Amino acid sequence: MSTQPAETHYEAAYMSLMTGQKEMDFCGPHVPSNLVLIGNHAFPLAMNSQGQVLMAASVYGRGRIVVLSHEGHFKMFPAMVENAVKWLRGDGSDDLPVGVHKNVTAVADSLRESSFRVDVVEGFSSKLTVGVYVTDAYSVSADPKELVAFLKAGGGMLIAGEAWSWAENHPKENALHHFGGNKVSGVAGIYFSEHPAEMERLSVSPQIPSSWMSVVIAKDFEDDLEFLLQGVPEFDICKESVLSEVLVHGRLAFPIGTTEGGQVFLAGAYYGQGRVIVISHEGLLKQKKMAPFFRNAIEWLDEGRKGVIGFAPGLGDAFALSKESNKNCTTTHFRDDLSVFVCTAYSDKHKDEIQDFVAEGGGLLIGGHAWYWAQTHSGENPMTDFSGNKILNKMGLSLLGNTISGGSFNAPVPSRPTKDTYHFCRLLHRFASHVNMGEQLTRHELKCLKKLGGDCSNFLRMNAHNCCSYEQVVSTLTDILKKSGMPQVCDSCPVKSAKDHLLLHVGTEMYKVCPNPDALLPFLIKDNPLMPAFFNSRIQINVNTKGGEEWISTGLYLSPGMKTYMSMPSVLLNSGWKVQIGCHTDKLKNEELKRAPCVSERFPITAEMMLVRNLWGGLIYLVAPPKTQVQGVQVTVQVAVPAPYYKFGVTTAADWSVLRSAPAPWAELEFENIILTVPSDVIRTLDHPDELASRWNAIMRAIADLAAIPHKFPRKERFVCDVQISYGWMHAGYPIMAHKPAAVNLVRMDLETDDLWGPIHELGHNQQRGCWEFPPHTTEGTCNLWSVYVHETVLGINREKAHPNITAKNRNKRMKQFAKVGKKLSSWMMWMALETYLQLQEKFGWDAFKKVFAAYHEMSNFPGDNKGKMNLYAETFSKTVGMNLCGFFKAWSWPIEAATEEKLSDLPPWADHPMVQFD
Repeated sequence: MSTQPAETHYEAAYMSLMTGQKEMDFCGPHVPSNLVLIGNHAFPLAMNSQGQVLMAASVYGRGRIVVLSHEGHFKMFPAMVENAVKWLRGDGSDDLPVGVHKNVTAVADSLRESSFRVDVVEGFSSKLTVGVYVTDAYSVSADPKELVAFLKAGGGMLIAGEAWSWAENHPKENALHHFGGNKVSGVAGIYFSEHPAEMERLSVSPQIPSSWMSVVIAKDFEDDLEFLLQGVPEFDICKESVLSEVLVHGRLAFPIGTTEGGQVFLAGAYYGQGRVIVISHEGLLKQKKMAPFFRNAIEWLDEGRKGVIGFAPGLGDAFALSKESNKNCTTTHFRDDLSVFVCTAYSDKHKDEIQDFVAEGGGLLIGGHAWYWAQTHSGENPMTDFSGNKILNKMGLSLLGNTISGGSFNAPVPSRPTKDTYHFCRLLHRFASHVNMGEQLTRHELKCLKKLGGDCSNFLRMNAHNCCSYEQVVSTLTDILKKSGMPQVCDSCPVKSAKDHLLLHVGTEMYKVCPNPDALLPFLIKDNPLMPAFFNSRIQINVNTKGGEEWISTGLYLSPGMKTYMSMPSVLLNSGWKVQIGCHTDKLKNEELKRAPCVSERFPITAEMMLVRNLWGGLIYLVAPPKTQVQGVQVTVQVAVPAPYYKFGVTTAADWSVLRSAPAPWAELEFENIILTVPSDVIRTLDHPDELASRWNAIMRAIADLAAIPHKFPRKERFVCDVQISYGWMHAGYPIMAHKPAAVNLVRMDLETDDLWGPIHELGHNQQRGCWEFPPHTTEGTCNLWSVYVHETVLGINREKAHPNITAKNRNKRMKQFAKVGKKLSSWMMWMALETYLQLQEKFGWDAFKKVFAAYHEMSNFPGDNKGKMNLYAETFSKTVGMNLCGFFKAWSWPIEAATEEKLSDLPPWADHPMVQFD
């Protein structure tokens, strides 16, 4: 789990800067500006009751900066100024004088009284030899590059001023980039805004001040959208395109292109003195229909410099399209003399240089998606590990694993009221106002709360604990949860409202990242009784994973919020092994929730002693990576609750008489080739698990027989019951998931006719192979071959009694219906498709199928399309049974080719097949 240091270096800096300050009186004649903070390094020093920042500090490169929101604060807070100069000196500059601009000579006099060596100067230049430079925000030179270079190289800067009066005199100018002080402080993520701040007498907080009121958008972006959307009424994106969703979370970031559901695929942001635009698929950079927007975008990013636009290698088509309207384009790797750099999100090779390039005034146009990366990097965190996000996160933008399908999307109306558009910061601030102040949310805001919950979860996964803006959100969400609590969701108390969805999302993620999860736990889980625990349980590990990633049961459980330490052998460290808490791995997106959307948690094994916990508790597993062999090693679990756990061939009857009463709410029964995870209540009265084991062992051997695979599965199947699953009554996978009521049928010995049809249907799904599957026709059909086979050969139940859909009456009815609609392949689905295979079985027996499946095990280079695969299957089955089946398959409307018929022409035809009657 995430751990944070007791004190970040920003907190240490804050304490140094505020030494001796008990109270700060901002009431007076000087009306300050509200300071806007962005990025990873800026942090507030003084914040009023409205969440407005009046003093702030940051770092840039090797240097430090302190910003005061009015030059009058130099005189008002001399002790603070002295602390600031000491901190700004950093290490190694004590012997250098403090340079003070002539317009603030009063600061020089005050510092001299405190024994600082001070030089009053006409202005800053690179020739000055000073460790700290003090100035007002209006005396920054027209070209502030020298000051930025000084700061970046390790200098310290103290700057004070306000921008609201400047903005009144320059109504058409962008204060963020054009106000003098912002040309330097903005590079470090601190801006003088055009909004005045409330003046108050403030008590100095012992920690960096925080307020839910500070989580607000700092600009309306109307002028930016007007510029960007000139001549762009809509975004017409190729329907075949699959884009990522963009999370717009920065106070100076804004959405540009969104779906009707509010998902963002195109966004922009201010960062430092530069700008950035992200498009969530690089292919859109070369689409001619998007060219008008990208012309505007490059001009917006260039900011009138008319500089060189550099396209990264690999974007040749985008370069060619842009070259048609802008002759300053070139293909190049990143270099810092460009005006705008255009690249993809798939490399972070020049991450730091690109961030500095934008901060110091450059423009960045970046395209790419994260969904494919997320799908192919299971267990990794896209928010922190995906290359594009390593560049974008601190700019207030992030690419998510969520997908957006292409289509035509209306461009936003720049003048549309902001309350009608979704923005993460705006809605989080509004929701906090709703919880803390009782303010009513609009209908649109209520509609967006569910999305806000998902966005909060993704935002929190950035784990940016050394970033003050991240901690401001963490603090805000903590306050919300403590004020409102979290819904106590369960199967008898489901939640439906968007607000409850949000709280479940946020509560789950907050527990992982908050500084003190134990203090937050009572607000999240109300009824959490203590359970008796085992201490120093030793788990023996003997693993040979031939069949992919494998969960290893421990027979131990953690109750909600319970933490434990686990001692790991060195052979498991940093080799792909993980600890998993919880077996319920389905992620829910249902409108009605009977549990939280995500209730399991994984921890990579990277240390010999690990602390693990999960808000929702759960059974403890060790997760072995594929192709791993480990024998005779031991894991020790410091404290955990015992769970009912039966392992065939290991657990004795005497053991079981005790274990079945173990207090954990979930039990596991591990047999030869399958592990059943069920509510403990259903096994409390299971007297003879050995008899149940015999039946499941026979079922799994039968499944292997029909699939023509060895009786010992490369990986035991898992069947997990849950209060709610992601789709269906059951679904296949590892594990197979089912709703909780199905557990009774899994462990009962007095079976009815259809009690196990569903479970074996899902086991059949896990045996399906793409080479002989023809989706969507057979997806829900061929898996039922295993259900029929097991019922007849193991359970002794005739197919007519195994399931009502395969009685003779219903089978005949379907065949007639197929013929009536013209024998269309489009109607050959599910039970209709199964009928084809049942007819083959009734003619040639189960052995024919076993031989066919065995033949496929020996093949390679399969066709990729249904037509090719169907012809191969017809050929394979015909050769296996020594009979030409082309006529039979054609009667079922299979697209049998002349070449296939020619290959099988020497075999006798199946002339009297069941479909002849419909010719």
